[in-house]
Amino acid sequence: MPVETDPKRRFLTDRMLGTLCRYLRFMGYDTTSANGLAPGDSREDTHLLDMARREHRILLTRDTELAGRGGELAVHMRSEDVMDQVQQLANLGLIKKRLMMSRCSLCNTELRNATEEEIAGADYAPEERADFSFYWCGRCRKLYWNGTHGKHLEERIKALDQSGSNLADNG
Repeated sequence: MPVETDPKRRFLTDRMLGTLCRYLRFMGYDTTSANGLAPGDSREDTHLLDMARREHRILLTRDTELAGRGGELAVHMRSEDVMDQVQQLANLGLIKKRLMMSRCSLCNTELRNATEEEIAGADYAPEERADFSFYWCGRCRKLYWNGTHGKHLEERIKALDQSGSNLADNG
C-alpha cells in the first residue's frame, strides 16, 4: 500500500462498514458502499472486487477471505470500532484524519456552498447562522453545516492523535 496520503484516493466499503463509509465521506474521501447494491447476490464479493478494480477504489472489508482475494486492492479492517478503523487507515497512510464536509454522507455527492434560499428552506437549519458555513447536496437536497455534531466528530478524530492507538500498520 502507498505510504503518502492521496486526497483523491477512492474507497469501496463492504456492507459491514456503513459507519466508516459515512466517516470517510465527512473526511472528504470519495467512498462508495456495498449497501447501494441489491441485497442477496451470492456473487457480491466478486462484484465488489470487479468494482474496486474498474473504478480504481480500495476495497475496505471486515471479511478476511474477501480481503485475501482482493490482495493489493483490499484492506482487511480488523476492528468493529469505527475510530479504530479510521486509525488503521491513517496508520497505513491511506487517509489524513481531518473533517472536510465536502461530500454528502448519504450519497457521496460533492457538496457545494448553500444558497440563502436552501438554508431558509431547511426547517432543521439552526436559527443562529452567523457562525456557520452551510453546504448543500444537490442530489439529496440536504443541508450540512459544522454544528455540534460536526464539532463532536472532529474532536473524536483529533483525539485519535492523543490516544496513541497502535493498530498494526498492515492491511
